[in-house]
Amino acid sequence: MAAGASTRIIEGTPPAAGLRVAVVVSRYHDFVTDRLQAGALAGLAAAGVAEGDITVVRVPGAFEIPSAAQHAAVSTRCDAVVCLGCLIRGATPHFDYISTAVSNGLTA
Repeated sequence: MAAGASTRIIEGTPPAAGLRVAVVVSRYHDFVTDRLQAGALAGLAAAGVAEGDITVVRVPGAFEIPSAAQHAAVSTRCDAVVCLGCLIRGATPHFDYISTAVSNGLTA
């Protein structure tokens, strides 16, 4: 459907210049998370966030992401928190335990 003369279009692309952002990244599975981090930093730069306004917090694994994110969120040093991690399902229930804990921790 093409936008007509009476169609309102709202785009969610406000400039982010002046925002201070924490990027919490898991070191585990760094072959994935390093690329996620690079993409996030590129996206923040494209949105106008200054390099000096970005703090990258590297944590050991996905399980530690909620704790670091909460610490960043309650600090007065950042306006937004981006969380990046990677879980790979294996033959044990470990994936289920960690994914549930991380999801619950980030939404609490």
